Amino acid sequence: MFLDFWTPFKLAFDLLLSADTELMGIIGLSLKVSLTAVFISLVIGMPLGAILASKKFFGAPVLIVISNTFLSMPPVVVGLLIYILISRSGPLGWLEILYTPYAMILAQSILVVPMSIALSRQIFETLNNEYKPLFTSLGVNALRRIMVLVVDARIALITIGLACFGRAISEVGAVIIVGGNIRHSTRVMTTAIALETSKGELAIAMALGLVLLSIALVVNIASQFLRHYFKKAALDV
Repeated sequence: MFLDFWTPFKLAFDLLLSADTELMGIIGLSLKVSLTAVFISLVIGMPLGAILASKKFFGAPVLIVISNTFLSMPPVVVGLLIYILISRSGPLGWLEILYTPYAMILAQSILVVPMSIALSRQIFETLNNEYKPLFTSLGVNALRRIMVLVVDARIALITIGLACFGRAISEVGAVIIVGGNIRHSTRVMTTAIALETSKGELAIAMALGLVLLSIALVVNIASQFLRHYFKKAALDV
């Protein structure tokens, strides 16, 4: 019994050390999809977070409610909505991206953008309240305010990026709906783990699980390293 428990771990390490082609392909696609989705979410989410934190305008509360709603929306529901939109009979069916990595990037981006907006808005709002009297006295315009807030919150924004990456790469519900979990095409680590476990192929599932755990460890180490670097360089604020 003891040997049976450790057998999947041994086989998993063997697969990783041998750089199994299919395994490496799954890992590579996972990183490509998640990193692209995080980049898109930060490009969209951080400016919106800064605008919502530094300016009061008509419709701002509505945008905050919408972003917070998507933040708590179940991933499978998001995946279903995207599926309906990009299916052949959907309004975006002409894009023909269903069951492709592009659909998976779209799903992950929509799931991560609300997190990017919410976290960055909280940070920018705190800084903006602190600097508001100074901005007002100097007559700083909106664009300049946003630039100052971004520079001042740079360490926290890096942490947001890492948090968004962790959220994206661990997603399974939405990506399996719009990606289809197709071998050599749209199969990523989380969907592969679910499939291989259901088939009883615990070695591959464990190998991918170990990679996910390693990525989580690397993300945390990177976050701590960057914080230490900025503090050592006297750039922390």
